Amino acid sequence: MTIENQRFLQALRCEPVDRPPIWLMRQAGRYLPEYLQTRAEAGSFMNLCRNADLASEVAMQPLRRYPLDASILFSDILTIPDAMGLELEFVAGEGPVFNKPIRDDADIHALPVEGVMPKLQYVFDVVRAMREKIGNKLPIIGFSGSPWTLACYMLEGQGTRDFATARRWLWQRPEMVQLLLDRLSHQVADYLAEQAHAGVDVLMLFDTWGGLLDEPNYRDFSLRSMHRVMQDLRDRHAVQLPVMLFSKGCHSQVEDMIASGCDGIGLDWRANIDTVMQQVAGRVAVQGNLDPTSLLADEDMIAPVIRARFSKVVNKPGYIFNLGHGLLPQTNPDSVTTAIETVHALAAEACTAGH
Repeated sequence: MTIENQRFLQALRCEPVDRPPIWLMRQAGRYLPEYLQTRAEAGSFMNLCRNADLASEVAMQPLRRYPLDASILFSDILTIPDAMGLELEFVAGEGPVFNKPIRDDADIHALPVEGVMPKLQYVFDVVRAMREKIGNKLPIIGFSGSPWTLACYMLEGQGTRDFATARRWLWQRPEMVQLLLDRLSHQVADYLAEQAHAGVDVLMLFDTWGGLLDEPNYRDFSLRSMHRVMQDLRDRHAVQLPVMLFSKGCHSQVEDMIASGCDGIGLDWRANIDTVMQQVAGRVAVQGNLDPTSLLADEDMIAPVIRARFSKVVNKPGYIFNLGHGLLPQTNPDSVTTAIETVHALAAEACTAGH
């Protein structure tokens, strides 16, 4: 299938585009009133994720509001551990919680090696439903949490600020953490390959907690496991789709990320986009890095912030406009419109100046 809107795919190849492609992390979600209505209909977040019709409807909602250049699978990063038997639930005021977290070596050894993907069929059904609704108009991004990020939640049992339990495992039982990461790498590769077969066009690894690690441990544990996922995708599954890495808080490890063989990297809001674009020099695409909280400002302040941050990179090949993390629930949908219109205006001005 040939995708009509090629901006995002061209940018991932670092080819020139008429304007930077735009998509936004959590572009489908709690800031949209129509999303809240659909989630209420589903009854719970996981019910929503498991209902292909409702989940694909949620993915379509931002596309109806905004001129976005990509859609992204509506799901959660913790579906794999849930399918491995850790029993995920979302608790009000606490977020994701595993009822059966990993507590000792035996729990790691007991994790299933086979039979995980059939339990995730609902995710692949969502991809197929999205493709049916989107047709060939836009590329669809599939994703998974990175092995390290999944391991953090599995060892901690829930989300915390510092994941001290998971990091203590890293220092006290590094060989067991590696075993866990190896098992997760295998499952993540299978998971992304199934998403590719279901119809996504780009794959993304969300390494949300890579930035908790010092540089050697980031390379040896987080990045190594993501590299293995990419190798498995290409060698074991023969999947050749572009792969993006988003390691939050890891912009000082750009060279290591590029060396992994990825096609693009995501930056959080703490990175200097001008510096990173110069460093990368067209070797991979660069995505990011607007601070999500900037969209909480008064609407007349949003355009100046975007102009100040992105005027030097907006027309460079390989740049993809996005946030440095996901849209916040309290974001005004009109602020998203302002951000997108500002990027389009910047690109048009840069094009005119270039001529």
